[in-house]
Amino acid sequence: MASDRHEEPSRRDVLKGLAALEALRLTGCAAPATGGGSPSARDADRIRKENARQGTRDWMLTSTRVDPATKYRCPWVEGYCSAASVRAGDKLSVFVSTDPPSPFTIDVYRTGYYDGHGGRHLTSLGPFKGTKQPDPPVGPRRLRECKWEPAATITIPKDWVSGVYVGKLTRHEEPTLQSYVIFIVRDDRPADFVFQCSDTTWQSYNRWPSQFSLYDDGKTNWYWGPGVDISFDRPYGKYCQILEQPLSIGSGEWFLWEFPFAYWLERHGYDVTYVSNTDTHADPVRSLLRAKGFLSVGHDEYYTIEMFEKLRAAILAGLNVGFFSGNTCCGRIDLRPSSDGRPNRIFDRVDRFGPRDEKERFNSLFQLPHASPNENTLIGARSTGEVTGGADWVCNLPDHWVFDGTGMKKGDGIGGLVGWEWHGDPADIPGLQVVATAMTTDGRGNPHGHYTATVYPGPKKNVVFNASTCWWGDGLSEPPGYMRPTAYTTPKGPDPRAQRITRNVLERMLKT
Repeated sequence: MASDRHEEPSRRDVLKGLAALEALRLTGCAAPATGGGSPSARDADRIRKENARQGTRDWMLTSTRVDPATKYRCPWVEGYCSAASVRAGDKLSVFVSTDPPSPFTIDVYRTGYYDGHGGRHLTSLGPFKGTKQPDPPVGPRRLRECKWEPAATITIPKDWVSGVYVGKLTRHEEPTLQSYVIFIVRDDRPADFVFQCSDTTWQSYNRWPSQFSLYDDGKTNWYWGPGVDISFDRPYGKYCQILEQPLSIGSGEWFLWEFPFAYWLERHGYDVTYVSNTDTHADPVRSLLRAKGFLSVGHDEYYTIEMFEKLRAAILAGLNVGFFSGNTCCGRIDLRPSSDGRPNRIFDRVDRFGPRDEKERFNSLFQLPHASPNENTLIGARSTGEVTGGADWVCNLPDHWVFDGTGMKKGDGIGGLVGWEWHGDPADIPGLQVVATAMTTDGRGNPHGHYTATVYPGPKKNVVFNASTCWWGDGLSEPPGYMRPTAYTTPKGPDPRAQRITRNVLERMLKT
């Protein structure tokens, strides 16, 4: 079985790791820099200074097209990067195909606030002589792994601040279309917050070139079992759920669920640094402990067992965590190297965190062993069988510090903020409190499940907050190009109560 490739960490191993982590904290050791030129010194104003630079809206795509035969790809100009994240001094290759052949350019932007523009231009590359690169064959377990020739290889400059970067690909000959490549610049510096991008989930739903996501077994479009491999070595096709957003093609789910949160954070000058899911998987736990708080945002569905155990160990060592996300740590994946040996480029679904549910929507889930830990012991609640649905985010404990300054009373709700996936079944953790809860509906008013937003204390006076929705960012901001989702319910956009709750959580993290 696929799950046989995993060796579960023992309780003794976890306790030994925690003892080592505590020793690091007591001696004041920070995570060492592991990439050339990556800043490791404290610079709390780094994001504020970055966002004071000249911004632009030129990062936005203005012309794109999806091939109706595939439903998801833009073969006229499309590409991908050689790594999900890179440090200053690292080399990054960009692979691009143009069909029919056409010269093209790559303009690189860092996404952020930038006086409301949402991005800053870093560099222009090209023009390059574009060619049609070969579609990868369908490999074992339906793997589609591109082996394209690189269009450009760049060395990440020392002054590129950690963040989410997009390369806007622009085709020069008719049809003059555009799409993105996307990558994360990370660093090793101590910071207030680590923002984890949910890119294993972006890739899981990526159906490029046509029906080849983690959910496609060749028989059904929404398969939830084992035996399907997917690769980061391919372009991101058009997003395949909830809303129609072809102008985000090539960028995964970043602009849909996570960018509104990052835009708001950077607008208010929070000291934040960015990582990939694959960094949480591969980096030592002490890399998490360089921050006071860890942020999971949007749709953060797919975790390895290493991610789960490292986050749990970091919480026990005093890390604050904000799960401003839904359906979090639901599917368990196994990351493996690419065919040319680059780490963490291929993965498959090997299990589902948490127990079996009688009301599971997907029969294929029962093919999984269900031998993994319950994610509610990490998050505070979990994805239940009725994981989809929508609701208002309804105050349950108005005297809790989460609601300070909001004016919310018991039963008051933030309209439509819960969706389209959420967490229920709160864990039996000492001190856990359900701060918001209500019944979700299926969009026609029929009961669909019961969500629970929770807060529980860690052993070092740290806190773990669970918002229990993929759409929390909608309550914070609406950046340029943002499209409001509609499924079951429709969130109502920026709300001062959601913003104040977020501030309360972040400020609480900064005090511990």
